[in-house]
Amino acid sequence: MTWTGTWSESGSVAEPLVLFVNGRKIVENDADPEMTLLTYLRRKLGLTGTKLGCAEGGCGACTVMVSRFHPQHQRVLHHAVNACLAPLCSLHLSAITTVEGIGSVAQKVHPVQERIARAHGSQCGFCTPGIVMSMYTLLRNNTTQLKMADVEEAFQGNLCRCTGYRPILEGYKTFTKEVGCCGGRGVANGCCLANGNEADGSLTNGSEAESVPLFNTSDFLPMDPTQEVIFPPELMSLSKAGLSGCLRFQGERVLWLQPSTLDELLLLKSQHQDAKLVVGNTEVGIEVKFKNMLYPVILAPAFIPELHAVEHTEEGVLFGAACSLTCVGAELKATVDALTPDQTQVFKAVLEQLRWFAGLQIRNVAAIGGNIMTASPISDLNPVLMAAGSKLTLISTEGRRVVQMDSSFFLSYRKTAVQPGEILLNVLIPYSTQGQHFSAFKQAPRREDDISIVTTAMSVTFVTGTTVVKDMKLSYGGMAPMTVLANQTARKLIGRRWGEELLQQACSSLAEEMTLDPSAPGGMVTYRRTLTLSLFYKFYLTVLRRLQEEEGVDSVEKLRPDCLSATELYHHETPSSIQLYQAVPKGQRQEDVVGRPMMHLSALKQATGEAVYCDDIPMYKNELHLALVTSTKAHAQILSIDVSEAEKMPGVVTCVLAKDIPGSNRTGPILLDETVLAEDRVTCVGHIIGAVVADSQLHAQRAAKAVRVKYQEIHPVIITIQDAIAAQSFFQPIRTIQRGDLEAGFRQADHILEGEIHIGGQEHFYLETNVTVAVPRGEDGEIELFVSTQSAAKTQSLVAMCLGVPSSRVVVRVKRMGGGFGGKESRSTLLSTVVAIAANKLKQPVRCMLDRDEDMLVSGGRHPFYGKYKVGYMDSGKILALDLTYYSNAGNSLDLSLSVMERALFHMENSYSIPNIRGCGFVCRTNLPSNTAFRGFGGPQGMMVAESWMSDVAQSLGKPAEEVRRINLYVQGELTPFNQVLDQLTLERCWEECLSRSNYHQRRAAIQSYNRQNRWTKQGLAIIPTKFGIGFTATFLNQAGALVHIYTDGSVLLTHGGTEMGQGLHTKMIQVASRVLGVSCSKIHISETSTNTVPNTSPTAASASSDLNGAAVQNACEILQKRLEPYKTKNPKGSWEDWVKNAYYDRVNLSANGFYKTPDLGYNFETNSGRPFNYFSYGVACSEVEIDCLTGSHKNLHSTIVMDVGHSLNPAIDIGQVEGGFMQGLGLFTLEELRYSPQGFLYTRGPGMYKIPAFGDIPTQLTVSLLRDAPNVKAIYASKAVGEPPLFLASSVFFAIKDAVSSSRSDAGLSAAFRLDSPATPERVRMACPDPLSSLCPPAAPGSFIPWDVQV
Repeated sequence: MTWTGTWSESGSVAEPLVLFVNGRKIVENDADPEMTLLTYLRRKLGLTGTKLGCAEGGCGACTVMVSRFHPQHQRVLHHAVNACLAPLCSLHLSAITTVEGIGSVAQKVHPVQERIARAHGSQCGFCTPGIVMSMYTLLRNNTTQLKMADVEEAFQGNLCRCTGYRPILEGYKTFTKEVGCCGGRGVANGCCLANGNEADGSLTNGSEAESVPLFNTSDFLPMDPTQEVIFPPELMSLSKAGLSGCLRFQGERVLWLQPSTLDELLLLKSQHQDAKLVVGNTEVGIEVKFKNMLYPVILAPAFIPELHAVEHTEEGVLFGAACSLTCVGAELKATVDALTPDQTQVFKAVLEQLRWFAGLQIRNVAAIGGNIMTASPISDLNPVLMAAGSKLTLISTEGRRVVQMDSSFFLSYRKTAVQPGEILLNVLIPYSTQGQHFSAFKQAPRREDDISIVTTAMSVTFVTGTTVVKDMKLSYGGMAPMTVLANQTARKLIGRRWGEELLQQACSSLAEEMTLDPSAPGGMVTYRRTLTLSLFYKFYLTVLRRLQEEEGVDSVEKLRPDCLSATELYHHETPSSIQLYQAVPKGQRQEDVVGRPMMHLSALKQATGEAVYCDDIPMYKNELHLALVTSTKAHAQILSIDVSEAEKMPGVVTCVLAKDIPGSNRTGPILLDETVLAEDRVTCVGHIIGAVVADSQLHAQRAAKAVRVKYQEIHPVIITIQDAIAAQSFFQPIRTIQRGDLEAGFRQADHILEGEIHIGGQEHFYLETNVTVAVPRGEDGEIELFVSTQSAAKTQSLVAMCLGVPSSRVVVRVKRMGGGFGGKESRSTLLSTVVAIAANKLKQPVRCMLDRDEDMLVSGGRHPFYGKYKVGYMDSGKILALDLTYYSNAGNSLDLSLSVMERALFHMENSYSIPNIRGCGFVCRTNLPSNTAFRGFGGPQGMMVAESWMSDVAQSLGKPAEEVRRINLYVQGELTPFNQVLDQLTLERCWEECLSRSNYHQRRAAIQSYNRQNRWTKQGLAIIPTKFGIGFTATFLNQAGALVHIYTDGSVLLTHGGTEMGQGLHTKMIQVASRVLGVSCSKIHISETSTNTVPNTSPTAASASSDLNGAAVQNACEILQKRLEPYKTKNPKGSWEDWVKNAYYDRVNLSANGFYKTPDLGYNFETNSGRPFNYFSYGVACSEVEIDCLTGSHKNLHSTIVMDVGHSLNPAIDIGQVEGGFMQGLGLFTLEELRYSPQGFLYTRGPGMYKIPAFGDIPTQLTVSLLRDAPNVKAIYASKAVGEPPLFLASSVFFAIKDAVSSSRSDAGLSAAFRLDSPATPERVRMACPDPLSSLCPPAAPGSFIPWDVQV
């Protein structure tokens, strides 16, 4: 072995790390193996455009492009990569391109940046740089033949919580060869390209003459190759020269060794047998970050040719163990195209699994060898490799051996038969053979980028010319602590004919062999067991179909036509969409932008990474970092807190505990029933006990884990709503709203029905987690805080209280938030108060941005609800009486839970007129982190229960659900249960337009036909209305202020009480000011929201911010306009600047305060009188779905939304809010599931386990129509609130699923109303569709085991 370079103690070369960032050479002499590329970019290089969203490679906010010269391909390859997982040391001889490197507003934006902005695809903007870089990388690799399928694949690893995804795809469709095509849908004469009617370049359907594009493609910049960052010539030379020896990087705790040859690697592995081999760091990075694992030695084999080699042999394709999954996929695709179908069935199965394996950013770096050696029990690929009999070459200094992936390879959880000192050299994926049938299946909560619930690969080989089984392998993941083969079942089936008898025996045998302990990790035990049978049945049908298609096979049993759809693989269609809105009236001045689809004013900055979020603020010279210490017990007495070990750790400056609070330790948004830092008792897992302050975030987090807290547990521990009911653990008061004579109503009713539904909670999943930077100002107790909060004034008052200073000494500043959704209304103060205490104690700036898992643990979310109902109704479907009881899981403090329950009661009838009604609401006190505000604020839960009983009534009568809903809808002038008159009612108009635009009745007929012809897939349809009250139910909050300065150069600085979190509030306020002042928007600027400009602000919440702040801005601008009027009259031909200067010289005050309070509001629960809402927003949505009855998965086929937003201030922003709210509701009702242990520990603490909707969840056809000619006299410029009302319309998808399930149950002979809890996850849908397969897997008796998770 030849060694060159400078020797270090371990015999490796001490060379600096060399990489290029945005074309600039970086030489790093002290590269830390534990530092990620993201931290390096943000903290060392100051490139803050790349964002931290999750730290686990699940959201894509940190996406950058990594370019390398690959010797095997002899060319430069560009890959999108998650910077949050990429170790800095792994990037030797790489070129990194970040969002700042491709364009800027200051210089020139790149077309990729411009199009997402101008297409209205950036709202809060925190996810935008990552999406931009995913698209940019795709274009760098493929500029000529780009298809929408490529774009959609590129975005599998990117999440957005605001937009609903449609505008992003619409903007980026303009780069593809499908640009301008209608997709062949809805155009009378076929495709628009064929008949010369080319569309406008959006996804808008050309058949809709009313549809006006929200953006003009002719405004877009063309692609300019000269703008691209070139691969540095110096790096090309260095790359071709390769490594001169084994690289060595020594960190504080970890040694990174990067050998240049296989011999070096084997020698190092023999010396460091416990060392981890790291290629993509997609597994080790997670273990170190979230499981507190420490690997003192890392071996990085990135530069070893043998580990990247690909070879075609007589047996199959041999992949070096370090080959990325992207490389494996590309090679297998080419092989499938080149060989006969008989040879490539295994390859197709691998490709089918890779299609849904993580996101592209992960596949680009994750190695096939890493996937095997990780030995995950839910691996997507290992079952395929095992069922295929793949061979593994293992090598060490002692020699090499070949082993087969069979039952002897995986020994136990995360353990394999690989010996210490051995490494995996390569993997042979074999060809399939004549007579072999091979399939792979994966079932996950979400189709894209999700971990498996159950994954399987199945292989059967028949005796030539027959259906007699010669050989069989059934491999499963998710059914044991490791990937397993169902050997007993396979043996029983050998020699049998492929037919019904074999199916029966296989299912009975699998039900016995594939058992799970009822307490098994991951839960869903009955569902998982059922899936093993359902997926085998799919395989059985698939093979039967193929056998029928083959020639020369005897005695093939006939496949029933109604079973055929169960054999079809999921095929994704590119979404098409229509957006309809009312154009501004003819004659409106061009400069008057109110009512026009104006781009979000920060969108371009967000797309270039120049928009500054809280954690992007440059670090102060003496700034420190803080990490929280939180409780691990749900209910316990604190016996002691030992910080001695933490204080000894590197970089630690101090620990902060309750004794360090100079003021009050009591906190809370309404009641002061919480502690800033726990003193003697904790009441939930995640209760904040203290904090550690250190010189870096990493040091602070490590030390926080070293703080030792001793507890004595207190009983009872109340986790679920049912626990609280049993213990009568409720916050007071218990609210009731009642109207009419309930008993008389029930007596008159023809029928009485009772039922119940549980509605799960929801995590806000704002892409930017909670963050605070606190800066002491050195005198009089003054402190300045930069906070990501919706409630600057509440943050100010609670920080002042804990510091023991007047509020006037605390300034809170909010530039923008990367999403809020209610989660930063009251819970952001949890962090702000602690950071302020630390900064006050040390008299130094302190910063803390929570990691995603910390944020999800401590901050709470949407309230889970349990609703019970008793409803009396007539044969016609008319509801006469309703008695409702709501229970909400509030968590360990009251927070805003009483107001949430009140709003649920205010919406308990949704849009239906019910003469006799009573609703009672119990707020449950439990030992969970306090739940809080979330878009809809209890309204969606209240209305969900309403639609549940409405659905039950229709089913019990055998009437169409839309008919029963229609006859109960409110009409103009009727009273709500809280005695508010409904005026300006547009509900019927929305309903009729939705029926018409969705072609509801034609769809219903087509679905009935489809369901008659298909047993294992069913389609469903539902149309759902909403009525949402606008205004804070706490009357005093319905006020707002504004401050407007006009400077002598004519520029205007506008400040108001609302905060910008992506909803476009600042943009709308500038539109309002522009109209009143009569000046261009370009002259008006909003810098930030701050407590020292507009005091005592209400939270930006309740959908009322445009109404309140818009009226305050209007008021301030009208005052200024009145002051300028004499100068306009005197000089009518003068310019704006002339009038301003003349007024200034005349000593006129060019600054004005504006104020607004909503008139005539106030409600009394005791007397059930008053007016809680200023007005109501209305909407109706129709959705169509298709479910797979065997797995519980569903496809969103179609949604039509009609929304009354009055006269829209900005149709682009309002349609964005409608679509974004709808997709968030889609998550709430069909996908997102918070899972807690019986001890109150939250399992779902990141995108790995908690799934929000992704790009692939958009309805295939989506129509959004803003109701025309519906002015609202009660808000600014006849507009209406739009933030929260659309969210509930996504329940149309839930009830469409329920409709499809009803069809499946009908086939099974079940016609009665049934309970389906929300969200309608694949598990719930599958278990609601009983069949002979599910009957083989009965659930364990409740109480006979401790479940892994509980429904809270």
